[in-house]
Amino acid sequence: MNNNTAFQDNSVYFVEVEKIKPNPYQPRKEFDEGPLKSLSDSIRMYGVLQPLVVTRKEYQKDDGGLAVEYELISGERRLRASKLAGLREVPVLIRSQEDDDRVKLELAIIENLQREDLNAVDRARAFKQLVDEFGLKHVDVAKKVGKSREYVSNTLRLLMLSEEILNALAEGKISEGHTRPLLMLIDRPEEQSTLFREILLKKMTVREAERISRQIAYDKVRKKDRMFSPDIVEMEQQASDSLGTRVHIEPKEVGGKIQIDYFNEDDLKKILAVLNKEVEVSNNVVNNDNLGVEKEPEDEQVELSDDRSDEEKQKDDEESYSLDDFVV
Repeated sequence: MNNNTAFQDNSVYFVEVEKIKPNPYQPRKEFDEGPLKSLSDSIRMYGVLQPLVVTRKEYQKDDGGLAVEYELISGERRLRASKLAGLREVPVLIRSQEDDDRVKLELAIIENLQREDLNAVDRARAFKQLVDEFGLKHVDVAKKVGKSREYVSNTLRLLMLSEEILNALAEGKISEGHTRPLLMLIDRPEEQSTLFREILLKKMTVREAERISRQIAYDKVRKKDRMFSPDIVEMEQQASDSLGTRVHIEPKEVGGKIQIDYFNEDDLKKILAVLNKEVEVSNNVVNNDNLGVEKEPEDEQVELSDDRSDEEKQKDDEESYSLDDFVV
């Protein structure tokens, strides 16, 4: 019989729950109270239908006598639920050999993967533990857990994200699919943080997040172009701050175009309201200026000239780049 599946006498034993120590290498850190309570109710009614897996160790007590303790290999949820249900004993299978720490971690990971109980963050940290503490290569980890090397490598890449993002992933606020566009911005932490918050606030789909991430990558290349001046970059930022969304200005040899992102109809209405308000304010300023202008007599020829000061000219020229002059 394979040592990895050999159990003592192939028998089921009943062991007191208080004698079972948790697996120190249990990769799963989060246990939802709701499902745990449901399992507890089921165990209270029907008992533990599937035995836990433990190792057995004897140790010498202070008085010289021998005592026995058990260390859990798999069945953490069942053990917790059994304690909630008030069970005194639980059925166990005792592994026939003492396992080293790596085997305990491997078994715990494999059990959770088979049950799909591990969230992406716990899975990544468990893989990292196998790599860092036990010197396994990605391909070795893949063989252990029955996955591809790419699966292991991509899972480990998640740990490059900030703790804030990892916590959101572990809590289910974002999906594992959302991490792909966030990882694309790993060398641009400010943009990454902005996109992360947009995903949360605007309930973005994975596709929407990917589109923005690709656009940011495109902008990075685009801004190296000689045609893309620092003034355009600053105007883009000002417009983005004013509208509360991403604004892309694309200059061409003659003119150009402006692109304003929105994610739903309400978002669009807010953007249009801001633009309309800006136009209204601008028109009021123009009308108020006209009220203070004295008209020349109609029968006199007036030579047209620019009577603005140099400072006024510069200010007016800068205002010509206002959002009012762009067409959405």
